[in-house]
Amino acid sequence: MLKFVKNHMETITGIEIYPMISLLIFFTFFVVLFWWVITAKKEYITKVSNIPLDNPQNNQQL
Repeated sequence: MLKFVKNHMETITGIEIYPMISLLIFFTFFVVLFWWVITAKKEYITKVSNIPLDNPQNNQQL
């Protein structure tokens, strides 16, 4: 099965660019996410992390 897929993919011209594009997208996403986490305000992070605990209706159900 793997030989079939490998041989089939070798016949497609320009396919070698797709792994590089996917790696670039993956790397860019995590760099942007890391930048957002570093630059996010501490008050915003605290507020968002307490959202599930702020609703008294949900607290009564537990």
